[in-house]
Amino acid sequence: MNYKVVIHRDEEGISVSVPALPGCWSEGDTEDEALENIQDAIREYLAALEDRFCGAEVRELEVRT
Repeated sequence: MNYKVVIHRDEEGISVSVPALPGCWSEGDTEDEALENIQDAIREYLAALEDRFCGAEVRELEVRT
């Protein structure tokens, strides 16, 4: 699965957010480190969602724009 990420740069380093996953953020000292870290954050975020919706009826919808 591919996710768009937003890279935020400031004097403290680089942070990365995932607009499609509210609250999913990570950071790193370099862009490469931040991008590696956000991959882990995405995996953890999705695992938490899976646990949260365990036993619920889940469906997929196609939205055409």
